[in-house]
Amino acid sequence: MQRAPILITGAARRAGLHCAERLLDEGQPIIISYRTEREAVQRLRQRGAIALQADFASDQGVLDFIDALKASTDRLRAIVHNASDWMAEPCAPDPNTLHSMMQVHVAAPYLINLHCADLLGHGGPADIVHLSDDVTRVGSARHIAYAASKAALDNLTLSFAKRFAPGIKVNAIAPALLEFQPDDGQSYRREALAKSALGIAPGFEVLYQTLRYLLDNPYITGAILPLNGGRHLI
Repeated sequence: MQRAPILITGAARRAGLHCAERLLDEGQPIIISYRTEREAVQRLRQRGAIALQADFASDQGVLDFIDALKASTDRLRAIVHNASDWMAEPCAPDPNTLHSMMQVHVAAPYLINLHCADLLGHGGPADIVHLSDDVTRVGSARHIAYAASKAALDNLTLSFAKRFAPGIKVNAIAPALLEFQPDDGQSYRREALAKSALGIAPGFEVLYQTLRYLLDNPYITGAILPLNGGRHLI
């Protein structure tokens, strides 16, 4: 029997794309969601991934995605909630900022977990992994809504770990800076690296290594694993 696929949301770029490609390297079937068609999506399709367009900006968009997912598979090995958005606080107060962040980072994982738990209930190893953020440890003056939504996602991790045990392990990874954007200037890079004890931007492979650890370890649930290079030491 073919291995049950792993779902990765928001896997068209950066960390999600890297994890998707690494899983495919290992012969693991995957399903991805993506918001915008990119060359990388086509590349994943050519490698055998199932790619489902999704817009998590509304509950209906999430529910439509769930319907498409269930039409594509009757079981999952894991769900990796990587889909994310990054919004700074606007100059004038705007409640839509908080709503948007909570919709993508909280409502979407909440609905997908509840509606798709049956896909994970096949009797074999089953995992849900939330991609959180190290910013929840300290907050952010410029990204208040983003930080709050990721903190709520951490709490979902604890609650779903209780609800789904022992059949489904539920954990989170809280990365800090992993890889710079191509247009990040040298001054910004120096300042960013100085915020961690290890002083490096290690790339997305360390995230995949942490994901692999959670998938392979049968005795960890309800954990929020820091992946921050020692930022808490500075």
